[in-house]
Amino acid sequence: MPICTTCTRWTSHLHTVYESEYNLRLEQCSKCQAFADPYIEHDDLTLLIDLILLKRGVYRHLLFNRGAKPRRATETSLKDCSDRRFAREKPRWLLILRLGGTLTFVDAFIRWSHLNPSQSAHLSPWSGNTIVNFSRTFIGCFAETMTFHCGVIVACSVALKMITSIGKWRRGQSALPESDIRREFSYSLIPLTLFYSSFTKLFLLFLLTIWRPSRLEPLDPVAAWNTPKLSNLLDILDNSQVDREWIVRNVLGGMSAGFGLRVILDCHPVFTMVVILCGWVAKTAMAATVSKWVGGDDTSGEAWLAYSIP
Repeated sequence: MPICTTCTRWTSHLHTVYESEYNLRLEQCSKCQAFADPYIEHDDLTLLIDLILLKRGVYRHLLFNRGAKPRRATETSLKDCSDRRFAREKPRWLLILRLGGTLTFVDAFIRWSHLNPSQSAHLSPWSGNTIVNFSRTFIGCFAETMTFHCGVIVACSVALKMITSIGKWRRGQSALPESDIRREFSYSLIPLTLFYSSFTKLFLLFLLTIWRPSRLEPLDPVAAWNTPKLSNLLDILDNSQVDREWIVRNVLGGMSAGFGLRVILDCHPVFTMVVILCGWVAKTAMAATVSKWVGGDDTSGEAWLAYSIP
């Protein structure tokens, strides 16, 4: 069932369609009095930008409200929407397969362009023609992605049981008043959320792939300054001292994945942090297994492990 993107309150319909498809009226939430889902009127580019910016409303729109049937002005009564949740499961899994295959291919290309040992740092990453190395990279990325998602799904299942047990212990044996967003939870939302959360990471990594910083010429931004402490502080941001790709993939990727999981789990950030750590452990174990086969030597294998965390 659709929910309000502002307060997550359940609503029967998101908008009402009148004579034509473009003649519609957005429904108001009965709790917060805001529009239930203003993203219905936004185009795909706006959705993509808000997704990269990690806005919570666009996550709720894409995960819970996408594909929801509108209410027709000619209808005299509301139909039962209880079976729509099960009808959306199959299209959701098909979307996961298409989106997962595309993003895994993009991730494999980005990682191959940075970790290909036969490519010089001065050459453009678009000029490589090593199909075998790229195929191995794609298989390795696919294995790591599957392992990470499986680890997160198992950890989410355990976390939800723990949250339910803790809530019953704090409130007694009485029935827990579940939130509407928790009531609409489905395990198919977990991989879809992780793929949506990876847009921010892949977008920045793709930019770093096109405009790669030089690692052979360290910057000296404070050459004319005579403040040693400030000079040491800015030296940390030097290209020779900071691996921007590692920071974007590990730190930003983990934060965006945790943010997306918090939207669907509706729990404390500590639980989502533990879930992401469990997924990292599973993926790192898979990366250690495939690193030598993908890299081909010890140096490439170590570089592969350095980028194994999503």
